[in-house]
Amino acid sequence: MAGHLFLSWTASLEWTRLFQTAAKDLKPGDSWSLEFDESLMHNSHKPGWKQCIVSTGARYKCSECGRRWSSNKVRVACHMHLSHRHGVVKVRPCCQKCKMCTDGPMEKPSIDSDNISILMKNLVEKIRMKCYNEDLGTRKEPFRRFNGQSPHEPAHCEACMQGVCPKSRPFR
Repeated sequence: MAGHLFLSWTASLEWTRLFQTAAKDLKPGDSWSLEFDESLMHNSHKPGWKQCIVSTGARYKCSECGRRWSSNKVRVACHMHLSHRHGVVKVRPCCQKCKMCTDGPMEKPSIDSDNISILMKNLVEKIRMKCYNEDLGTRKEPFRRFNGQSPHEPAHCEACMQGVCPKSRPFR
């Protein structure tokens, strides 16, 4: 059942590869790794860990009815920790539910390589600000947006349910 799997092995490798490319210019001598954590929740992190939300556009496919949709409101929860020159970033993309299937599962987003690359660049900017205390202002690279014809539906958006979607409330 596709709705219950995290990212495919191939997609996980792509995220990791693009993260390593974006993170190569962080502080020389420090190493960083990317991990996927399905239990990750924004505003619920261990002491010493920093958190942020990064945004992107993605596609979804319902594993029940096959319906496809795109969203420009995909949030990725990120927790990061730097200790003894080794940093870890745990990530979890928020899911969405098909609006046509009453009992359909929350589906994982499918994010194309261009948007993953931009997502990782924006994540590295957050690491620089939160773990290295660099003042970078509020710059962020925009992701490739999709032409959405349907309104955002908070009842089907995991980010809204967690209070991290701008349609539900402001967040950082």
